[in-house]
Formats: sequence, structure tokens, C-alpha cells
Amino acid sequence: MRVFKFGGASVKDAEGIRNVYDVLQKVGFEDVLLVVSAMGKTTNALEVVIKDYFDKSSALQSSVQEVKKYHNQILLDLFDNDKNEVFVAVKSHFSDLEYFLAHNKSPNYDFVYDQIVSFGELISTTILSHFMNFMGIQTNCLDVRNFIKTNSNYRDAEVDWDLTHKNISKNVKRKILNVTQGFLGSDENNFTTTLGREGSDYTAAIFAYCLNAESVTIWKDVPGVMNADPRYFENASLLNQISYREAIELAFYGATVIHPKTLQPLQKKEIPLYVKSFINPLLKGTSVSKGVALEPFLPCFIVKRNQLLISLSSIDFSFIMEENISEIFALFHQFKLKVNLIQNTAISFSVCVEDKFDNFKTLNTILSKKFKVDFSENVTLYTIRHFDDMATQTVEQGKKVILKQVSTETMQIVTSDEK
Repeated sequence: MRVFKFGGASVKDAEGIRNVYDVLQKVGFEDVLLVVSAMGKTTNALEVVIKDYFDKSSALQSSVQEVKKYHNQILLDLFDNDKNEVFVAVKSHFSDLEYFLAHNKSPNYDFVYDQIVSFGELISTTILSHFMNFMGIQTNCLDVRNFIKTNSNYRDAEVDWDLTHKNISKNVKRKILNVTQGFLGSDENNFTTTLGREGSDYTAAIFAYCLNAESVTIWKDVPGVMNADPRYFENASLLNQISYREAIELAFYGATVIHPKTLQPLQKKEIPLYVKSFINPLLKGTSVSKGVALEPFLPCFIVKRNQLLISLSSIDFSFIMEENISEIFALFHQFKLKVNLIQNTAISFSVCVEDKFDNFKTLNTILSKKFKVDFSENVTLYTIRHFDDMATQTVEQGKKVILKQVSTETMQIVTSDEK
């Protein structure tokens, strides 16, 4: 079996859905499992619904209506008339969403988040599956929540591999086109959980591992994995081959083409991962597998914007030792700040972090009781794998460098836009 993952950009409108059909016609669809994300920016739109819900805003009904309108337009563009059963199926999903908004009693933001954003994937796969059937490709539409079981760490759930493996290996049909949702799972109480943003890649890897798949292909709007994001760097080049180890390094530092958790299960069974273009599906793209580290061998640039640089120093000029560092990291974990760079001296400790849950203000109050805390907001973290002088100059030119760290293979540079 082959596992294909189509992200939000590939199914953002009716043309995108038709293109998925065309891709399958060109590359084959027998014994294939499709993992599909929410359409376009639906997750962002549902996050607005969540905000309006917690704010008790009068705009809540309007924000829900925007999501409905977006999907209904796609339905009207795809199907001859609104008599197709897919209209009823999608309407049922929206009824479930509205029921939850009206009857939920939980004040837990992360729980509510997962229950609401999941409708993006559920609706997306419903539409795509019905369209494939409409076009003559029989599909088996799976609710991923019946297969991937997790703990109850909402918004970043951990997979119960034993139970998940049992569910998938015994219950996924072969020799047919299976369609399921990315990003989602469910806990022991059957409440919906999510695997973290961009978790659809991880979903594909989970299914591939449990099914001993032939390969995983992530279909993107780029030719494959590039050595740099073309939005930030001119003359970005395609990488033809990456080893699992190198890909894991790139993912660890934040390369967005491959989700950080995707590669480990694939590496364990040496299942190759391909990153290909859904615009030109017959091009080779990038292969991630056991073998040569990087081909061609080039500096690779990773950019992480909107970072927070925190510098802690002891108030009494005492050393910052293992005990202090252990306490600091425990707090980062508690407040869900992801650490992307660490640098320390005898009496100071600096980290570059992501504060995606907006918890730093509270954390700062706690840290300030024991440390002198300085911080810079909205800084940019550049990571260069296999750096050279020209690559370093490319990053530093025209920017104020406020921290730099160098190892044998990797350079990390924190900058502000000030010159």
C-alpha cells in the first residue's frame, strides 16, 4: 500500500479537488490511502470561531457562517446540483458543530479547540470522498478517530502506538482507495484530539508504519524539498535526495516541508518518503530514505520568525548550574514554550523560544522572582545546515545579529530587523 498526504493548499477549492483526481489518474489509486487536511485556511477560520466562542462575541454566528459559505461554494462548484448526498453529509457536520457550540460545558480551551477545529478535516474528507465516487473512483472513507488513539493532551496528543497499530493493521481495507483525515485522533473517552499543527504528515507516517506501506508521498505546491524557503531566499534549489538523519535534523530545526514527528516511524521500517508537486505529479521530487546524506550538497536555510529571545541571569551573580537549568526547562515545558536555541555562560542563560500559546507573560512573572529577565520579541532565528562564508553573509547582511551559535555542521543566528 502507498500512503498519500494532500495538504490544505492542494484542496483549497473545487479546482484543487479536481486536481487530486487528476493526480490519482496519473500515478494510480489502487491500494492507496489518502490522508487529507482541512481545505485551504479552514483551520484558521475555525480558530476565529473558537475565539468568538470564548469571547462570547456576537460575531460567533457570522464566523460559523463564513466557514459554511466557503465549503458550500466548493460543493456547488463540484457537483451538478445540490441533490447529491454530499450536501446532506456536510450539513450534518455543521449541525454537529453548532450543537457542540450550544451545549459544551467545558471551560478547557485546548479541549474545545480540538473538538471544533476537527470539523475542517471531517468536512474536507467528506467532500473529497464523495467527489471521487462521483467521478467513478470507489472510496472507503475512514474516520481516523476510530484508528489513531491518543492520550488526552489536547492540541498536542501523544499516540498510543499499540492500540493504534492494532486498529489500523486489522481494519484498513486493501485494494481500494481509502480516504481519511490528517491531524486527528481520539482519547480513551472518544473525545477528539489533535496531533499538533501540520500533524497530517505525522498521520500519514502512522498509517504507513502500521500498514508496512511501500512509501509515503507528501503532495505539495513546490517541486520537493528545497534548500531554502523561496519566499525568503532567491535561487532556492531542489534537493533530490535526503537521508533520514539529515531530514530529521532539518525538521528539528524547523524546516516546514516535513513535520518533525513524521520521520521517526518511517525510519524504523525504512519506508521511503517522497515530497512531490501536485502541480507536476510526474516529476521525481525529493526522496527521503536511507542513503546519501544530501544530494546535491548545499547549505540549507531554515527561517523561524516571531521568536522570543529570553536572557536570564542570576540576581546575586551566582552561577547558573544544573539545578537552575532543570527548573527553567521544567517551567518551559509547563507553559508550552518550545525551545529552539540554547546558549549559556557562568551567570546567564539565553534561549530562543516559540510562545505559540501566549504563555510568556505569566511565565515571566514566575521567572522574575528568581532571575533577572531580559527579552526581545519578534526576533528571527536562522539556522544554516552545512554553512559556509557565503551562506553566513547571505543571512547576516542588512540585519542586526543579537546572538550566534556555531557547531561543526550547523550555525544558528538570531536577528532583529534593526541594522
